[in-house]
Amino acid sequence: MTSLLIVIVLVLLGIAIWQLTKIFDLTQIGTAVNGNSEVANDRDNNVNGYLMFAFLGFIYVFTIYSLVKWGHLALGTPASEHGPQYDNLMTISLVLIFIVQTITQFLLHYFAFKYRGKQGQVAFYYADNDKLEFVWTIIPVIVLAGLILYGLYAWTNIMFVDENKEDTLVVELYAKQFSWEARYAGEDGVLGKANVRYIEGVNTLGVDMSDPNAQDDIQSTELHLPKGKQIIFKFRSQDVLHSAYMPHFRAQMNVVPGMVTQFAFTPTITTEEMRLDPKIMDKVANINKIRSEKSADIIADGGEALSPYTFDYLLLCNKICGASHYNMQMKIVVEDEADFNKWLGEKKTLGAAVKESQASEAPAEAAPAPATEEQEAATVNDSTVVVDHK
Repeated sequence: MTSLLIVIVLVLLGIAIWQLTKIFDLTQIGTAVNGNSEVANDRDNNVNGYLMFAFLGFIYVFTIYSLVKWGHLALGTPASEHGPQYDNLMTISLVLIFIVQTITQFLLHYFAFKYRGKQGQVAFYYADNDKLEFVWTIIPVIVLAGLILYGLYAWTNIMFVDENKEDTLVVELYAKQFSWEARYAGEDGVLGKANVRYIEGVNTLGVDMSDPNAQDDIQSTELHLPKGKQIIFKFRSQDVLHSAYMPHFRAQMNVVPGMVTQFAFTPTITTEEMRLDPKIMDKVANINKIRSEKSADIIADGGEALSPYTFDYLLLCNKICGASHYNMQMKIVVEDEADFNKWLGEKKTLGAAVKESQASEAPAEAAPAPATEEQEAATVNDSTVVVDHK
């Protein structure tokens, strides 16, 4: 790494010296040194004109190559109710950008070639054209206004959270360097109050156990969600700024220390169903092919082979929050409501977990001190034996 930095510094130093030399030449009196002029001639302009066309070709070729080479890496089927609307908005934006970029880049490079400098040619001064200016102003205004209005409509639908809706599950996602924890509201449907000052023992989320609503809350290091049910997420951070990113659900929300942020969505595809999605199956097969090739090298070096990859939904951190940011993730399991209720019913409530922890930590009753020799003798002498004479 040090050698690479030294090479980079030397290269940058060489470029700086070269640029300083050019500046020095430009400051000298006269327009030519050894027949070389800094003023462009027809040959220079022709070269630059054709280079502009070459660069245009490079843009188009690389764009097509990128779509073919890496297009499969884009996220596939959305797994939330609002996902299709989000994808539709993204598709419209990308199509518009692609069309505008294709046309404007062609015109930019074409005019740079067609109107390249020529000896004796004088530029034509064109003052203004009201119709032309109106056209190139009103078209972007209409397109952007439509895109923004549709975006606001989509954003309103996605961000609207009906907390009074029946059959709604409230889940807290708690972020800390470098892991996630989940807390489910119990039968009362209300999360208990929490504060980092209350973090102690098994109460790793700092829940206020004096709050009646906290007694039936349930903690978990794995996030389970029922299919078809609205989930309201409450986000808290213990330390720094994090970002809860659930790509397959098209959901992301900043997790800010000192405040609670929220987001809601309804899962529509279970984990098992998504594993059968053709695009996911292709990705899994490709990943396992790569892992198999790497395993061969690892085994050759005396190590153990990598285990096969199985698709799972993931909760990721999308803010660079420290040294192990890349490893801050949590498994998400989407399942039918019956399976979810069974899983949740097997979990201990936070109130029960805290009581068990306190009971195990309580000191046992003091055992009686061992008797001295004198006490043992006195006990023997004072003993009364009752004998039944018949």
